Amino acid sequence: MHTEDKFEDIIERELLQISGYHQGKANDYDTDTALFPKEIINFIKTTQPKQWERLANSSDAEKIIIESLTKELKSRGMLDILRNGFKCYGKTLRVAYFQPNTGMNPETLALYEQNRLTITRQVTIKTGRIPDILLSINGLPIATIELKNPFTGQTYQNAIHQYKLYRDPKDPLFAFKQRCLVHFAVDTEEVWMTTKLASENTYFLPFNKGNHHGAGNPPGDNEEYRTSYFWLEVLQKDSLLDILARFLHVEIKETKIPTATGVNYQKKETLIFPRYHQLDVVRKLITHAKQNQAGHNYLIQHSAGSGKSNSIAWLAHRLANLHDNQDEKIFHTVVVITDRTVLDQQLQNTIYQFDHKAGVVQKIDENTQQLATALSDGVPIIISTIQKFPFITKAIETLAKKGKTIDITTKNKRFAVIVDEAHGSQTGETAAELRKILNKDGIESAIASQLLEDELEEDNLSDEAKQQLLKAQLTRTKQPNLSYFAFTATPKHKTQLVFDEPGENGQIPFHLYTMRQAIEEGYIKDVLANYTCYDRYYELVRTSENNPDLPRRQAAKAIANFVELHPYNIAQKVEIIIEHFRNHTRHKIGGRAKAMVVTSSREHAVKYKLAFDKYIKDKGYSDIKSLVAFSGSIILDELPGQTFTEVKMNGGIKTSEIPDKFASDAYQVLLVANKFQTGFDQPLLHTMFVDKRLDGVQAVQTLSRLNRTTIGKEDTFVLDFVNKPEDIYKAFKPYYEETPVGETADPQQLNDLSYQLYAWQLFSHDDVNQWCEIWFRPKTSLTGSEHKKLNTLLDLIIENYRALQDAEKELFKSQLTSFRNLYLFLAQIIPYQDSELEKLYAYGRFLLKKLPRSPQAPKIDLSGDIELKFYRLEKISEGKIDLTAGQAEPLRGATSVGTRQPDKEVPLSQLIDTLNERFGTNFTPADQLFFEQITETAIANDSIKQAAQVNTKENFAPVLENHLENLFIERMDGNEKIFMQVMNNEEFKALVFEKLLSSIYETINSEQSE
Repeated sequence: MHTEDKFEDIIERELLQISGYHQGKANDYDTDTALFPKEIINFIKTTQPKQWERLANSSDAEKIIIESLTKELKSRGMLDILRNGFKCYGKTLRVAYFQPNTGMNPETLALYEQNRLTITRQVTIKTGRIPDILLSINGLPIATIELKNPFTGQTYQNAIHQYKLYRDPKDPLFAFKQRCLVHFAVDTEEVWMTTKLASENTYFLPFNKGNHHGAGNPPGDNEEYRTSYFWLEVLQKDSLLDILARFLHVEIKETKIPTATGVNYQKKETLIFPRYHQLDVVRKLITHAKQNQAGHNYLIQHSAGSGKSNSIAWLAHRLANLHDNQDEKIFHTVVVITDRTVLDQQLQNTIYQFDHKAGVVQKIDENTQQLATALSDGVPIIISTIQKFPFITKAIETLAKKGKTIDITTKNKRFAVIVDEAHGSQTGETAAELRKILNKDGIESAIASQLLEDELEEDNLSDEAKQQLLKAQLTRTKQPNLSYFAFTATPKHKTQLVFDEPGENGQIPFHLYTMRQAIEEGYIKDVLANYTCYDRYYELVRTSENNPDLPRRQAAKAIANFVELHPYNIAQKVEIIIEHFRNHTRHKIGGRAKAMVVTSSREHAVKYKLAFDKYIKDKGYSDIKSLVAFSGSIILDELPGQTFTEVKMNGGIKTSEIPDKFASDAYQVLLVANKFQTGFDQPLLHTMFVDKRLDGVQAVQTLSRLNRTTIGKEDTFVLDFVNKPEDIYKAFKPYYEETPVGETADPQQLNDLSYQLYAWQLFSHDDVNQWCEIWFRPKTSLTGSEHKKLNTLLDLIIENYRALQDAEKELFKSQLTSFRNLYLFLAQIIPYQDSELEKLYAYGRFLLKKLPRSPQAPKIDLSGDIELKFYRLEKISEGKIDLTAGQAEPLRGATSVGTRQPDKEVPLSQLIDTLNERFGTNFTPADQLFFEQITETAIANDSIKQAAQVNTKENFAPVLENHLENLFIERMDGNEKIFMQVMNNEEFKALVFEKLLSSIYETINSEQSE
């Protein structure tokens, strides 16, 4: 038990006795071909006697077969040969049979049972090395295993070391794709794997189950090893054959390499063996779908770095071929909803390797008519964006006008919908349209049933309108012929409640692969491992005699904006960013590291770009260059004659070109404003400078731009000017391990809101019924007169609304918005339909669109009323934000009505005092922005003079500071000694400034009083 041999004995015994293997003979191994020729010939004789008889006439038949096989293995690879056989004298010979999708052909099942998996120990290969275990199928080697027992002082890491240094990739057994498809390093605690041996460059990946949401494996069941699952579950005969048939595939990635003369393209082939969680999620979903049929919503919460694209491809292929125990198809079409173009080609390439058929996958990249046709034709796997579904009915009409009749029948048909990224669009009106299309017949049948049984408590609409009302209600609920499979790393509260099928532990999500496990297994970087936070301390001063009363929220925002966009603020941060990049970031990842600056607005981004370029030019730096990303165009108040656009500021580079340009050596920093913060994949991104408030999912998605791995990327770095460590912890914690679900809104809230809305007496039940009678008529589009009537009915309500006070308007609008959002969410999860609420929802949704916008208060310009007195950036924390400590707070959903109060007006000075109290507490005299000047020159300056006349001496001080240094520098010649004292001696500087301040202030005000 304490030696490697004993460990090997146990694995061999359990593979032979439990997992369906046969004992292989080391002497049967041919070192030149790296095959077991006897096994191969015996399999062909047994399973293909007719083909064997045709070849057996030749005395060299066995030799010819092995030679033909060896040649095709070299040209086509082991995986292709296993799945499709090889040619010998014009005849196809099979070397393996895989389990069919149905049991309709007993002969195929019998051939599948003929497969012989063998375990052979201590085989001597051509280079003289002896792998611990060699696994083969029908004489073809498919996997090697190196075993270590920690009791002997060696672990899987020693096995990896052995593979790298003592297993020659040139040995026929280790030839990439041609013989063994995977190599495992195993001890009693962990399993690691690789599909390509490349000496010291070999890259091993963990193949572990995970333990307490982290890396590793849990203790084994029934006194088994932690790694017993590997040979009892994964390597079990049916399991391994399933992996060979339906999981393993070759992934080809094309990389753009910018050069001085243009762009070169480099192709890289990777043999993909599923990671444990990928294998686990696909199999558990397939098992559950087979047992429970359609009508279930699954949430798959897999972190970034989980290999989601491959998981989706494997799942789509399996669902498209899934049959029940009666050999009936469970899903007739699989619809993959995605916005990622990269997934389209990957799905098609992967699935083609399994089926070798064209037309299995169709990408909808033209228009909705193409989608309607694909659904009508029953294409097995359709890839589309969800935005095309609301227009299918119209597309069918358009096709009919062209003479092409399309009938999307859903009777007795079932659909699987795989959602690439579960978010708001999967739970709103667009998703309801998808359900309406994919269960058209089922919904119509349910409508007929309810009307027949008079279950609909609705006497105010015509029968036709009742039918359409019911259709609208029914499309919001789960459809018995649809199953959703939603993938996301960061589910929101409503996502958790809509995709609610429980997993093995009886809770959602159905399957979980955590951020913690992905980080600990090395698939993504821990973006919080090196997190530095700065805080800004500032004090503002009123520089004008005016002290106007201003709306509190609006003025506070204006003051914050004043500081945020202040040239000194941006200049200070730009200096920190550029110098940090040059001193630290640029040396990372072999000198190729890049950085992103996250700004709060388009104006912020433009000012950053201007300051960035100015600082680089002033310093004469040639090793750093930036790109900026923002939408539309913008004009700055201080530069009224210029219009700034992304393309202009980037020297003509288009938005679509930014990712490639940023990837090149020409650019190092990307300045962004609400762009490239989600879905942007650049592994060389090492450092992020954050100058924007981040919260919740947005914080996770933005900072996760740094988590991609690449060769040479050892760490990441975040410098945050705005957010506190505790804020970032709170945002990330729910998605680090488990994501607790908060309370669900009480459906009674809908009734309460309904009563409140009618209580305003802006509209009545009759108004709603009259409007809904028109809206719910059978239609694909409104006629002109209907459209006019709907608008006229709402216009009467708008007049009543206009008569309300501003505060009342805001409250009514808030209640109506809350009702719309809450109904749209709850209608998907409550097990009943309420026609009154559905009518109010339809009516309210369109009323909201017509309500006049709240009059925009005039923009507050404080530029002439306040100035910056103190400003300092101070590092307040650095190091790791530890997510392992503490408990995650449950995600919250819509549970209450908006209760925003009207803005109150307060004096400007009071706001300034409040902000100063908040931001100015840590100041000392040494922190003040200091200047020096000669008294007479200052008195002659009109700006200084005016400020002194309208301010107290204390409030005048920072105004003086703004001007003092420049005026002092002008007089520096001949005064170098005192100038250096002021600049370098804090005590002296304070003394000089105090005397100058008193002198200048008192002189100006004494002149005024005279």
